[in-house]
Amino acid sequence: MAKIIAVVHTKGGVGKSTTAVQLALGLAKENRAGVEGDGPEAKNRVWLVDGDRQKTSLGAITARQEAGLPAIAASAYDQGATLRVQVQQQAAAYDFVVLDCGGRDNSALRAALTVADLALVPFLPRSFDVWAFQDIAELLDETRAVRDIRAVAFLNLADARGSDNDDAAAAVKGYPQLELAPARVSRRKAIASASGAGLHISEYRPRDPDAAEEVAQLQRYLVDTVMRST
Repeated sequence: MAKIIAVVHTKGGVGKSTTAVQLALGLAKENRAGVEGDGPEAKNRVWLVDGDRQKTSLGAITARQEAGLPAIAASAYDQGATLRVQVQQQAAAYDFVVLDCGGRDNSALRAALTVADLALVPFLPRSFDVWAFQDIAELLDETRAVRDIRAVAFLNLADARGSDNDDAAAAVKGYPQLELAPARVSRRKAIASASGAGLHISEYRPRDPDAAEEVAQLQRYLVDTVMRST
């Protein structure tokens, strides 16, 4: 059965599309549970669904295809009803489905929450970004009134120094609807550039080992710690 991850927030500019692209491509590089070998049949079957009208995630996968690189399945549904039906009908063909939802409270975001196993919420180390958690927390409460969904927040575009990272992380703990991931992803040009070109950070050159390790840590936490118990 597919594990469905919705990358969500009601605020724009927090790195949802970049996160969705890196997560989807990273999952597709790993072997499926119980399947050995290095061939394509042994890799996770991943479907990236773009629920944003800007179609940034879909554009990244299209760029990957045009570059002749191994691609993953990708679709775009920005209407909530269509997204819900398509995911319900097609998810069984995949090991992971990653949903990229636009930065506002709309039908696609709400539909994503109704079909996802996990809501992944990136946030920035800025006070107005933390305040915006009230909106997503209320949406999670509404969703949980009808079905269970796990929600994990992680610090994205973290600062290289200063107290803002820790202050923002501490503020998230005031929202019981959200778990705080120990993994953080820093503000690194390599990650944004890789995503725009449809590349996983491990494929990007010149290689940025620190960026690659941060993205890998987030993925390991989600798969090994969160998804196995969801």
